[in-house]
Amino acid sequence: MADDHPIVLMGVREVIERDGRFAVVGEALSSSELVRLYKEVRPDIVITDYNMPGDQTYGDGIKLIEYLLRNFPATRILILTMLSNNLILSSLYDLGVSGVILKNGDLNEILVALDTLVRQNTYRGPCMQSNNSVLPDRDDIDGRIASLSMKEFEVLRHFVSGMSVGEIALHLKRSVKTVSAQKVAAMRKLEVDSDQALLLFCIKSNLFQ
Repeated sequence: MADDHPIVLMGVREVIERDGRFAVVGEALSSSELVRLYKEVRPDIVITDYNMPGDQTYGDGIKLIEYLLRNFPATRILILTMLSNNLILSSLYDLGVSGVILKNGDLNEILVALDTLVRQNTYRGPCMQSNNSVLPDRDDIDGRIASLSMKEFEVLRHFVSGMSVGEIALHLKRSVKTVSAQKVAAMRKLEVDSDQALLLFCIKSNLFQ
């Protein structure tokens, strides 16, 4: 398990220990600790937060997930997150995660998800039950968000957290030119023309909740 909030780890552990089929073999508070545990114990399943800021080595979000999937393909990944936009969550499944659970839901859902993974299936819980397709009559804001690529989404996530383009480039190991282009592309898709308007859009649309 990995989460930068110890109280979350405690709650998840309590839920998992109710089922004798599962054992928690390690807990991490950062991406680096999680990768170290991967190498030491080779877990069957990892439950990890999507946002774990402050780790320059492995980062978090899509950067961390892609690293784990690429280097440890035998381990299945459950994402525990506050993100609630279905269009973004569906992109996580496209990356190859085995399930997504919302932190603001019932943590007992974790046991349902684990049981699904044991049966070699992908878990798609209540957060993924609504239609994710972007239809012509769908709310305009959802349509704009749906047009973002995962890389553009990551750039925006770090931008909204207060990072500059240069800091984002360093964090994601991309060039400043690439990050700048991705930010501009995202602004065009969201139909905003300034940094202030971009921040306001992200906040009002609850994009990163």
